[in-house]
Amino acid sequence: MGWGRLGAALLLLLGQMLLQTARALLGRLLPAKPRDLAADCVLITGGGRGIGRALAREFARRGARKIILWGRTEKCLQEATQEIGAMGAEGHYFVCDVANREEVYQQAKAVREKVGDVTILVNNAAVVHGKTLMDSDDHALLKSQHINTLGQFWTTKAFLPRMLELQRGHIVCLNSVLALSAIPGAVDYCTSKASSFAFMESLTLGLLDCPGVNATTVLPFHTSTEMFQGMRIRFPNLFPPLKPEMVARRTVEAVQRNQAFLLLPWTMHILILLKSIFPQAALEEIHRFSGSYHFKGGAEHPGWAQRLPQAHVSRSERVQSRGEIQVGSPAEPPSQGEGLKSKQEAKKEQHPAGSQDYGLGGDFQALLALATPGR
Repeated sequence: MGWGRLGAALLLLLGQMLLQTARALLGRLLPAKPRDLAADCVLITGGGRGIGRALAREFARRGARKIILWGRTEKCLQEATQEIGAMGAEGHYFVCDVANREEVYQQAKAVREKVGDVTILVNNAAVVHGKTLMDSDDHALLKSQHINTLGQFWTTKAFLPRMLELQRGHIVCLNSVLALSAIPGAVDYCTSKASSFAFMESLTLGLLDCPGVNATTVLPFHTSTEMFQGMRIRFPNLFPPLKPEMVARRTVEAVQRNQAFLLLPWTMHILILLKSIFPQAALEEIHRFSGSYHFKGGAEHPGWAQRLPQAHVSRSERVQSRGEIQVGSPAEPPSQGEGLKSKQEAKKEQHPAGSQDYGLGGDFQALLALATPGR
């Protein structure tokens, strides 16, 4: 390509970028009619508590026809389903261990047969371990990655093909601003959320040529849920925690407006801008000022997590500790080939707020090529 043609291509690219930016600004000033949710069937993972439960209520309030909740704690799922039923929505719940790939596909099939096609999938479930790398148990580190990141592959692969066939669908990820700006005391959580962000960014680009199917990634600041009950901020008046109801409201609005990425609150855009401009030494001063530089989990913040026992613990001996699943010894890696657990076992096991177990990933380009005509 000659210099003339290259220059023309760059000018065209600049023009397209300016046009899309102008459209986005105009859309904020004169927002288009929001998506009508009356014909949608929404599935929310980790829907029994926290942000997931608030999302269920918000979708019901905005007229979603059917709302399906997935989780591990049946009591919470029942209560949340009753709440949205009282609001006029058709509520359903399924006890599902999303760590098990076969069970995800089995329950997805059950959802289609008993309820119908899912058109909005909300990947919300997550847990936090809240420790430094050297203080972390190997098994717990693996659990965080399976829960917060890898499970989205299974759930999305289970429901995306049908969305592509219908040319109607939306994949939503409740992520965290820590995906873009990490803190030292939650290495597992920050890593998993950064991986999740990359997953959604890749998926969003992969769906550009798929009419009617879109994606939204929400990156909220510290939210006042059980999972972050023990988190402390140096200046809470300057950096107040978000309320789950506000996060849920803004998330559903983003879905209705087909917004690809949403940072909450808007001041987080300034943080991302600072990270792209200032040197690392200057960013460290920001962390020291906010108090995140010295953040630690464990006994200092019992609402996040308690230190795992040093003695070996069997995988069946799991305890709930306000947002952390304490599991067995690092010498015992989690099995990904475990058979389906019975519903009775799932009912007995207690898990932290909005958490589930997840598995490993897949190839979305191949998935899109197979599910999309002409690709």
